[in-house]
Amino acid sequence: MKSTLIKDTTREERLKIIQEALNCDDSAGCENCSGCGVFGAGDPFDMYRDYIDGKREIKEINMAFISRMFVRGR
Repeated sequence: MKSTLIKDTTREERLKIIQEALNCDDSAGCENCSGCGVFGAGDPFDMYRDYIDGKREIKEINMAFISRMFVRGR
């Protein structure tokens, strides 16, 4: 599997990675389940815009999202 790190990809490759991972690149892939909005992510392409634009890695975005959704027990 090829690296998905920003340093190893072009913007076009990163966009394709997100499209394939989310399977939301066209109406045939998206089931319009509203799952992205239900979990507070909104438009998944907005959520991953920093990755696509080469500003933050996927892992950083995912960790920031998860940290908003889950709180560690005491």
